[in-house]
Amino acid sequence: MDTVIFDLDGTLLNTLEDLTDSVNYAMERFGFPVHTIEEIRSFVGNGAPTLIGRSIPQGRDNPSYEAVLTAFKEHYAAHCEDKTNPYEGVPELLERLREEGYHMAVVSNKFDGAVKQLCKKYFGEYIEAAIGESADVARKPAPDTVYRALRELSCDASRAVYVGDSEVDIQTAKNASLPCVSVTWGFRTEAQLKEAGARKELMIRTPQALLPLLRRFPGEA
Repeated sequence: MDTVIFDLDGTLLNTLEDLTDSVNYAMERFGFPVHTIEEIRSFVGNGAPTLIGRSIPQGRDNPSYEAVLTAFKEHYAAHCEDKTNPYEGVPELLERLREEGYHMAVVSNKFDGAVKQLCKKYFGEYIEAAIGESADVARKPAPDTVYRALRELSCDASRAVYVGDSEVDIQTAKNASLPCVSVTWGFRTEAQLKEAGARKELMIRTPQALLPLLRRFPGEA
């Protein structure tokens, strides 16, 4: 293995507080009930449109849906760095991976501008390609963002591994025919990951556990 494709939210960055603040800003602006951080934790993973659809009464059928989504995106673009930070041990992991010659990319269902902004700020010297939601690429669990990342890296899928924290990531890796390493420090519990099909031998509880696991590949995808 010489390539690692990372999910962003819940894998490299703890973005939950900023996401909650921006959702609740949009909810309050249009007179809808706000949500707890644990509710938002259960809503994230499929991009901003789905996040707002799960947050707003009546979902996408609500007449205010598009306006609320726009308000969320505008607020989040301005405040996505307020409380967000890398998980403990992540910067050190990326440094070690770079030292050992691994290529690294991020693929996310967060809108593309925010993905690039956050990766540049926190991981600019490590992440060679950062791809988020946009009109010209299908969002996860479709494999398209993974394929685009591999093209930008000029890397072979047969030597790549996917790392994520959710059921969406497990399915994305499967659709891209990549092995999936599931992290347990993110937005889903270990039990939820197992229920979604995470392989026990490919689950890690700390960032430091990734490199020894990579060294044991190749294994069955």
